[in-house]
Formats: sequence, structure tokens, C-alpha cells
Amino acid sequence: MKYTVYRLLLLLLSTPALIWAQTSPAANYVRDNFQKFEYKIPMRDGTKLHTAVYVPKGASAANTYPFLMQRTCYSVAPYGPDAYPASVGPSGTLMRDKYIFVYQDVRGRWASEGKWTNMTPNLPDPQPAVRKGRKLSRSTVSTAATAGSPDESSDTYDTIEWLLKNVPNNNGRVGQWGISYPGFYTAASLPDAHPALKAASPQAPVSDFFFDDFHHNGAFILAYLFTFPVFGIQTPGPTTKSWYDDAFIKTGSKDGFQFQYDLGPLKNVKNYYKDNFYWQETVEHPNYDEFWQKRSILPHLKNVRPAVMTVGGWFDAEDLYGPLNIYKTIEKNNAGTYNTLVMGPFGHGRWSRETGHTMHSNIYFGDSVATFYQRNIEAPFFGHFLKGAGDGKTGLPEAYLFNTGRNEWRTFDKWPAPDAQTKQYYLMTGGGLATNKVMGSTDPSGNSFSEFVSDPMKPVPYTEDITTTQGFTPFNYMSEDQRFAGRRPDVLVFQTDVLTEDMTLGGEIMAKLKVSTTGTDADWVVKLIDVYPPDEPNNPYMPNKNITLGNYQQMVRSEAMRGRFRNSFEKPEPFKPNEITDVNFRLQDVLHTFKKGHRMMIQVQSTWFPLIDRNPQTYVDNIFKADEKDFRKATHRVYDSSVIEFQVVK
Repeated sequence: MKYTVYRLLLLLLSTPALIWAQTSPAANYVRDNFQKFEYKIPMRDGTKLHTAVYVPKGASAANTYPFLMQRTCYSVAPYGPDAYPASVGPSGTLMRDKYIFVYQDVRGRWASEGKWTNMTPNLPDPQPAVRKGRKLSRSTVSTAATAGSPDESSDTYDTIEWLLKNVPNNNGRVGQWGISYPGFYTAASLPDAHPALKAASPQAPVSDFFFDDFHHNGAFILAYLFTFPVFGIQTPGPTTKSWYDDAFIKTGSKDGFQFQYDLGPLKNVKNYYKDNFYWQETVEHPNYDEFWQKRSILPHLKNVRPAVMTVGGWFDAEDLYGPLNIYKTIEKNNAGTYNTLVMGPFGHGRWSRETGHTMHSNIYFGDSVATFYQRNIEAPFFGHFLKGAGDGKTGLPEAYLFNTGRNEWRTFDKWPAPDAQTKQYYLMTGGGLATNKVMGSTDPSGNSFSEFVSDPMKPVPYTEDITTTQGFTPFNYMSEDQRFAGRRPDVLVFQTDVLTEDMTLGGEIMAKLKVSTTGTDADWVVKLIDVYPPDEPNNPYMPNKNITLGNYQQMVRSEAMRGRFRNSFEKPEPFKPNEITDVNFRLQDVLHTFKKGHRMMIQVQSTWFPLIDRNPQTYVDNIFKADEKDFRKATHRVYDSSVIEFQVVK
């Protein structure tokens, strides 16, 4: 399996302008309307970062423009002062609105100098003069580094300072955006931000690799296994050529499920990644220790001065935790800061390009939804703060969210909505999902249970689409039909009666399970599903003609919890066999109307392969080092005192 840099750009959506350009009718627009410059911008420690700048033709002292910048680890190609991409900026709308577009390779990546670090820890600087951009002499570099510099915040600061002084005809204002990893770099610019940074839009931002991307509540996202060469091979020096292609796993198969299964325990991955530093770091830090904690950007989102618009997709299989928690953290810690949230009916980064008919898996959400976002939400945000009054009176709401059941945008003054009502649904013996815990129960004490045998050697697949199991990252499963899973004996199914009126879930979801196991460890997966009526017609754009929407079980939200972390992500502990135990965890937010005639369903299972790795179900100190003998069957019970807690809005 080999990926060129351009394929990575497509898969990771790190440079959405290039993706948008594939369907752009004006292939020469950038060359005709912008002049390109390339710079090696020095940071305070002397490291030089490669930066491409596209200045609108016609810029002058009387006609100035703001900067709009993306910092990325995925390459600012094409390289060369006379090499132009087909488009620049977050969208065609903003490209035509004209900004000075800036793209920068972060330190240690591609054409930039320095050493690459995944999720560079933010180091609050006790030397304010350094943070304010004072150039360091060579003799003070090491002192400054230990004092909290450089990091992504300081690199952004230094870049902005240099741009303001060296790129003429700017208006003194800077905006920043990025999707996925570049979304993290956007969020990381917010602590100790340069005063000229007026607007930032982290989009599908990574916030914490123990809960985003590579892990979910401590469960390793095995579907990311093929990505490690991109993140775990150091470049030998500044380069414009991919240096990690030969490090990709060559499976010799098109069946990713079977390859991952035949691979066996995670300890066997060392046969492929023995020189991969990020894989080694992941293996050696199975718990939420200081290594992961210091890489989270969330604790540092305080005293945020720029206006922030965080953007995400309700069906983003990579980064759903990030946008929701970055928005909420800024909201909590920064009274008075302009802080908004946008969530659309998209997979990872798909709001950056228009597909016409907006689909996710087999579900149709309407036409030109991305264009609506680009023109009516994103462009006004940047236009107001970078070209307009900048007083926060944008006319945009606090939260602009898409209802994925009604297929319409909805606005909120606050999120989660303060008037939402909390409702609890009990997982009843016999398969009922009810607000009355006695309903359907044979034991009012709450000790009735549903049980299943979980066998790590026969794991529940997370998807029926084998063609996606060897892709770079997962995508379609977030709204995929779950009938294939619910018909297995190792998946518990609980559902309501047919709804007699619409019900809109809007806000947070909390799973409060009471479980037991005959083993000493277990994973718990909870899926929220919209069950369509049997006469539901197919939409005309369904990619899979073998699927019918009659009785379709659309996954609306799902999450995994590695049971050993039920009390602490820092200090895991085994289960006591056959002892009733609380396992509580949050699923990510939702805005979805379950329509009259539909049912609401919950599925509970303990394997989800190869989305997450297999839990041995025998407690070991480090699952990444587990042996074959550790993997054993176990009988799991879910007691009918278990509840799923929803927020319901009108």
C-alpha cells in the first residue's frame, strides 16, 4: 500500500482548497489573480519554517488585505515560486473574496526545518517577553526552550509577527483555519495568541489523541493502523518529497478485516513498525499518563482573545470529540470571547467541498449543504473579523447545527440548549427501551439482565463494507445500516415501540451501564440507532443498490469504553468476575429527530473489529503487549437498571 502526498491530502482533507479545486471550473484562477512567494520564516530558536504566500494581484498601500493562514503537517505543495495550486483558501467563496493566503509546513515536516513532534505540547511561557516575539540570540535558545518556547503557539506568533513586517499591503489582521491536524494547529494558536490574530476556525480539530483519532476512551482505534508511517517517521531534513512511502504496511490483501484478524495480538505490529517512533510511544503509554495529558490542547484554552468558530461533522469518524470539546472548553473558560459552534451532516472535513447531493453512507441530507455553510456561515465569520467591523456583531448564532433527522439547519443561543429536558431510557430485559424501568422487567429490583458471550476470536465487525477496512481511516460506518450487527447473538438490542410523535434528541448522551463479566476486563460499545419504518422509500442517490431503507437501522451516534478505565484513565483496574459494576461514559453530542413511525434503538456489544482492537478480556497491564493465551471468551451481563440518558429539545 503506497500513498503519494496528494492521496494523503485527499484522504485527510488537510488542504481543502486543493480538494475543492478538483471540481473548480477556473483551473488558472489562482495564477491569474494571485502572486506567489515562498519564504523561510525564522522562529525564535532559529528554526526556519517553509511558508507559501499568495498575495492578490492589485494589492497596494491603498488596497490592503488580511492574512488567512493554514499551518499543516501534510505539505503545502506544490513547491516552487512558479507552481500554483488550482485554488487557495478554505473555499471558492473565500478565494474569490480575496485574502493574502498563507500556507506553512510546521517544524520537522516537509520543507521546514526542525524536529517533528505529534501534538506538540503547549508550554505556557513564564517569560512574557519571549511570548511577545522578542528574537532570541543563539546563546539563549536552550534557555528559552526549557522556559516554554517554542511550541505551536509561539511558532504561530513568530510567523504572524514576521508576516506583518515583511509582506507588504496587509491590513494588520490575521485569520487562521485548518481541518483535522491543521485544526489542532489552529486551536493551538489560541493560547498566548498574537494580538493580530483576530479570527480562528479550528475545523474537525484534534484535541487529545487519547480521545480523538487514535483512541476512544482508551480503546485503541485499530482502523488507524495503516496511518502510522505518516506520523512516526522523522524526515531526514527539509524535503519536498514523501519520505515514508516505503514504511506503509503491504498487506497483499484487499480484505482489511482478515488482515487485522490474522495479525493477531497488537504485539505483532512490531514486525512492521519496529522503527516507527510514534508506534513505540503508543505501545509504551497504554494509559492516560503525562505523555498523553501534556499533548491535550484543552487545558490551555484560557484567556482566548481571538474570535473562534469551531466546525465539525456529526458523522466525522475521526474527530468528533475535538470540535465539541474545544467549543465547550472555550465557552467555559473564556467569558466574553466570541465563540461559536457549527456542526453539519458531514463526514471528516466534507464541508470544504461541494458534492451536490449531500450524502453520508446511504443517507441523503439535501443538496448543496456545503455551499450553504461556506457562503452563509464561514465567509461572513472571516469577513466580519478580518475585513469588517470586527465587533462581534456578525449576525451569526452561538450554535449553527444541522438536525440530521429533519435535514435542516437549526440555530441555538447556547449549546447544549439550557431548556433541554433530560430523559432516561432503561435497557430492559426482553429488549425493550423504556422510560419506566419496571416496564418489561421480571425483577423490579433491577437485577434482571440480558447476557451474551463475547469471544475475541469471533469479533463483531464494525462494517459490512470490506472495501473500506484497509483505507487510511474509517468513514461510512458512522451512519451505516446496523442490521448486520443486531442479528448477531453477541449484540444486545433494545428498542422503543413505534413512536407516535417526533422526538428530537439535542445535546449530550450519557451511558450509565450496570454490568458484570466472567472475565477480568471488557470493552463496552453503545450505539444509538434510528430504525426506519418498513415502508421507507429509498432515496434516488443511494450508492449501494443492494440496501433498502425499509427497516434501515441508521447509526446516529456510537462510542466505545475500555472497561479497565471506568474509574480512571490514568489508573486502570480489572473487573471482579461476576460482580455488578458501574461503567459510565459519555457519547458525543447529537441533534437528531426520531420521526413519528420510527423507533429508537440501542445496541450494546463488546467487540467492534477492526475499528477498535480486541480486548483480551483477561486483565493484563498493557494490551499492546498481550499474548495469544490472554484472549478468552467471557459472558457479559447488562442489567436492566442500566440507562441511557438523553437531552430532548422541542
